[in-house]
Amino acid sequence: MRDDFHGDPRTLWQNQPTEPPIMSLILIRQKARELHAKTRRQLLGTLTGPLVIAFLYAFCINQFPPLREVLHPLFAFTLIWSLAGLYFLSRGKWSGAMPEDAGFSTGLEFCRRELQRRHDYFRRVLLWSFGPVFVAVGTLILALAAVAGREIFPKAMPLVTLVVLWVAGYFVIRARQQHELQREMDELSEIDKENNR
Repeated sequence: MRDDFHGDPRTLWQNQPTEPPIMSLILIRQKARELHAKTRRQLLGTLTGPLVIAFLYAFCINQFPPLREVLHPLFAFTLIWSLAGLYFLSRGKWSGAMPEDAGFSTGLEFCRRELQRRHDYFRRVLLWSFGPVFVAVGTLILALAAVAGREIFPKAMPLVTLVVLWVAGYFVIRARQQHELQREMDELSEIDKENNR
């Protein structure tokens, strides 16, 4: 028997640290894979912004030759803005997947990092992804208005309606994604609490 042991063996046995249950470790690994996949999908989705702007740029330059001098700087600015957005939205976000042999605490930490990445993405996406596309679509509508003059109002209503629906739909989806992110954060906190009991 060791010299530094003083006390009841039952108390010593009950106070030993316990391993997290295997089911919790399986759940945390599954959660880590899901979060990692969502983060990658979001980052891949940011590639559509510059593509949409480049398409609108080419379309407007071809369709409205008299407005080229005005359209070139506007579209060049929005294209550069969206390319800068790709950098700022994806900087440090392309992490590897969680190792399969990672323990519970490593898995929790990986999940927290993925949730933080998604939180940062939601915070920056309006400025760096949605903003340039919105300006490019607005530039297209202004080009149509400049060419059509007073006849633009009845003819452009379907396009303007689509743009309004797109903006409204974007914010509804964004609110839903933020609600889901908060739910995932709460779920992760709950798993952590259960295993620290």
